[in-house]
Amino acid sequence: MNPDLDKLQPYPFEKLAALKAGVTPVAQPHIALSIGEPKHPAPAFVSAALSANLAHLSTYPTTKGITELREAIASWATRRFELSALDANTQVLPVNGTREALFAFAQAVIDRRHDPIVVAPNPFYQIYEGAAYLAGAEPHFVNCIAANGFVPDFDAVPTQVWERCQLLFLCSPGNPTGAVLDRAALEKLIALADRHDFIIASDECYSEIYFDEAQPPLGLLQVCAMLGRHDFQRCVVFHSLSKRSNVPGLRSGFVAGDAAIVEKFLLYRTYHGCAMPVHQQLASIAAWNDEQHVRDNRAQYRKKFDAVLDILGSSLDVAKPNAGFYLWAGTPCDDREFARELFRAENITVLPGQFLARETATGNPGANRIRMALVAEFDECVEAAQRIQRFVRSL
Repeated sequence: MNPDLDKLQPYPFEKLAALKAGVTPVAQPHIALSIGEPKHPAPAFVSAALSANLAHLSTYPTTKGITELREAIASWATRRFELSALDANTQVLPVNGTREALFAFAQAVIDRRHDPIVVAPNPFYQIYEGAAYLAGAEPHFVNCIAANGFVPDFDAVPTQVWERCQLLFLCSPGNPTGAVLDRAALEKLIALADRHDFIIASDECYSEIYFDEAQPPLGLLQVCAMLGRHDFQRCVVFHSLSKRSNVPGLRSGFVAGDAAIVEKFLLYRTYHGCAMPVHQQLASIAAWNDEQHVRDNRAQYRKKFDAVLDILGSSLDVAKPNAGFYLWAGTPCDDREFARELFRAENITVLPGQFLARETATGNPGANRIRMALVAEFDECVEAAQRIQRFVRSL
């Protein structure tokens, strides 16, 4: 067996299940705020496109995807991120959701012969760590704390780490914090990538869930374009329809950026055997070509955040994030204890922050925090907030 498998920790939801084991919750309907799985209905026109193209079940898909999908993706990204152009043939690659692609990307780009480091935020999406270990690299975590606006403190990363870095994972908007990297931060990271010759992989799957329609989050390719770097050298982004369009089961996203990197990743994926089925590609075209359902989706989240924060604002250390659908709330006691006793007293499941982060020299940045995903329908989110408020007041 691959010995690096022994470096993998249990997934956060395994830890959560162990934490709740043996606890009998109060007899009332369970509300899950722990998993970031969108619960808003999938757009009817996407479902219709999927159904209308089931004849393609008899068709082998190609790894590169059909031209029409790559063109739809390139057009969407060009509009959304104000690019001068994005070449659908060389700079775009459809993938089966960002989770699979983020993991596979590390396997493709890491050169394990040179003592590689993968730099990632802390707390983080667990795929970053697993991808690093199984590519033969050492993860180096950069803490995201309240004093820094939950943005990773990249200035604290030692030069010797950057010198060994081969891959930097970004997550903006962040999971679980909702923090968004600004232009200055992204420009600084691009300069570091040039100086130390590493690749930036920006996970932007929450980029379409934000609160001010006039101020969408910046993207890495957008900042490249602002700098005149239209070849997007050393930069790639990962996007998904899961959150944007409420279709996590469609498993549809894309990677875009530096054509030389995309070419090598396509080679890897050709052997990996992970082509997106054609009927899913055709349904994805419909989703990328429509923005109204995305605006409607944001409106639902705005309504939920306003209502939940109005209830919890006086009870917990919590504030509206810059983007995304998570609340990253401080707890009045150990986050694991809080989550377990909240489940017992109110039959609500939240995710302890410690499970999403790793210990560092300055501690675990997830300690005494919980992640709450406001993915359920409005009334259920409001009821959950009321129960949490009641629980906090009982402490």
